[in-house]
Amino acid sequence: MAKLIIPTPLRKYTNQNRTFNTQADNLSNALHAFVEEYPDVEENLLDEEGNVRSYIKLYIGDDEVDPQNNGGITLDEDTEVSIVPAIAGGI
Repeated sequence: MAKLIIPTPLRKYTNQNRTFNTQADNLSNALHAFVEEYPDVEENLLDEEGNVRSYIKLYIGDDEVDPQNNGGITLDEDTEVSIVPAIAGGI
């Protein structure tokens, strides 16, 4: 079962859950299942066209994956996908 690691800013939409386990076999289906389970996440994770927002990065292990190719990214049973929102700030 693949696992999505939910970042702190999105946990307010997931009942504070830190992870989402899915039987999906590719990243696109995993994200779809995640949004279906937690519909309030969609506005912050996906744009109007259903693509992952540009300021959200996805990682499998230490490797950044291209969210535009998420349908072609196969997930194994033990795959962990980290959702990482960009952090802005400074002086």
